[in-house]
Amino acid sequence: MASLVQRRMLSKEDEAAANEVEVRREDQDKINKFSRLHQRELAIEEDLNAKLKQKEEIDDLSTELELADEDEKIQYKIGDAFFHVPLEQAQEMLATAITKVESETTELEEKISAVREEMQQLKIELYARFGKQINLET
Repeated sequence: MASLVQRRMLSKEDEAAANEVEVRREDQDKINKFSRLHQRELAIEEDLNAKLKQKEEIDDLSTELELADEDEKIQYKIGDAFFHVPLEQAQEMLATAITKVESETTELEEKISAVREEMQQLKIELYARFGKQINLET
């Protein structure tokens, strides 16, 4: 009876050893590339969130400026300094800032999409090679 249990244990150990796939240099390069892409994705997401917050703040400013008097001078920050500008000019400058932030947001979304596509392709290749022996879920 003991020999039957030992055979089953050995066969499971042998089976596990047979299922282990050797990690080749190209596999390790793909794993490293996936890791770098994941870090890049996180950095881009952080930048994207900052841009979305900036856009929201500019939208709020635009809404507030709609309530201002037309003759009133508005303090507009450029760099570290504030300048008094007419309401109409401040609204134009905010519209330009919104356009710029929207284009930057679109660019970041495209970058994130490209990174995710590349990561998905690497996942497919690595899971095909290693199966359940690797975990690439982020």
